[in-house]
Amino acid sequence: MMLGAIRSPATDANEVPMIEASARIRVGLAPLSDSRVDPSTTARMLIPARVPPHKPVEEEPGVEHRLELCRLAVRDDETRFAVSELEVERKGSSYTVDTLEELHSRAPDNELCLIVGGDIAAGLPKWREPERVLSLATLAVAQRTGTERAEIEEALGQLRGGERAKFFDMPEIGISSTMLRDRVRAGIPTRYLMPDAVRSYIERHYLYRGSLQ
Repeated sequence: MMLGAIRSPATDANEVPMIEASARIRVGLAPLSDSRVDPSTTARMLIPARVPPHKPVEEEPGVEHRLELCRLAVRDDETRFAVSELEVERKGSSYTVDTLEELHSRAPDNELCLIVGGDIAAGLPKWREPERVLSLATLAVAQRTGTERAEIEEALGQLRGGERAKFFDMPEIGISSTMLRDRVRAGIPTRYLMPDAVRSYIERHYLYRGSLQ
C-alpha cells in the first residue's frame, strides 16, 4: 500500500488511512521491493513527492525536510510503515504513474494499492495517465466529509477501470496539516497534535514560520 498526497507536515493522520484500508479492504499486502524497505516487516509505504505536480505545498520547507518529517512520523511504528525515497531521488515533478510503474517493474507479482482522499480521487481524471494508474493499482478512496461519494464516482466513471475503486470510511480526526502550520506560524502549542519527534524537528529548524524560516 502507498499513501498519495502526503500532507506537510506529516502527522499521525497520515498512517490512519493505511490502517483503515488494511482492515476494511481485501488487498494483498505483499511487500513492495524498495531497497530501503525491509520486505519482511512492511508493505505500507509513505512516498513523499519531490515536486508535487498538482498542488503546490504551502510554505514549502524543502523536500529533504519533508522526507525527514515523514521518517520521524513513523519512527515508532517501523514494523508496519516505511518511508521511501523513490520520488525524492527522481528528478522533476513526481507523477504517481511513474512511481507505480517503477514499483511494478521491481515486483510484478505484487498487488499495489494507492490510498487517496475523496477530494484527490475526484480529481483523478486530471492526473497524468489516470487509466494507467488504475490498471497498476487498486484505488482505495477514504471517505470523509467534504466530497460526496456521488461526485467521486462520477469522476471515476469517466475512466476505464474507475469502477474497480474501493471505498472505505475514515474516522473523523479533526487534525489537518493546514491547521498545524497555522498554529506553528502563530506560536500556538502543537503538543499532542503531532508526534513529539516531528514537533521538535519543526521547532529546531524553524519550519512553517513564514519570515522566520
